[in-house]
Amino acid sequence: MIKMVVQNWRRSDLTHEQFVARWRGQHARLVTQCARAMGMVRYVQSEKIHSPDLEEFARSRGWAEPADSLTEVWWESMEAMEAAMGSPEGQAASALLQADEQEFCDSKKLSAFLSVEHVIFDFTK
Repeated sequence: MIKMVVQNWRRSDLTHEQFVARWRGQHARLVTQCARAMGMVRYVQSEKIHSPDLEEFARSRGWAEPADSLTEVWWESMEAMEAAMGSPEGQAASALLQADEQEFCDSKKLSAFLSVEHVIFDFTK
C-alpha cells in the first residue's frame, strides 16, 4: 500500500469552521464519488483541533504554523495509482476534485507527498 498525505490550507476568506464544514461535507462526498475512478482504496480526513498547550510547545521549538487539516489517500500500489490516475476517468475525476478544492482551499499552500508507512509500535491493539 502507498499513501498520499496532503496538507490542506483554507482560503483566507473562510473561518476554520467554514473550511471544515465544506471539506468534511461536500468535498468528502465528491471524493467518495471519484474514488473508484481514481483507484483509491481508503480516504481519511484529519481535522486540526485547538490545543493551547501543543501550540505553545510548537512555538517554543520554533515549528512552522500547521495546516488546517490533513488528508490521507491510499492505493494498493504505485502501479495501481499510476494506472488509475492515467486513465481518462481518473484524470476527469482529478480535475473535478481540483476545481472543488479551489472553492475552499488556498491552492498555493497545498502540499502533498507519497509515503509508505513503517509502524514502529502500536499499543492500541
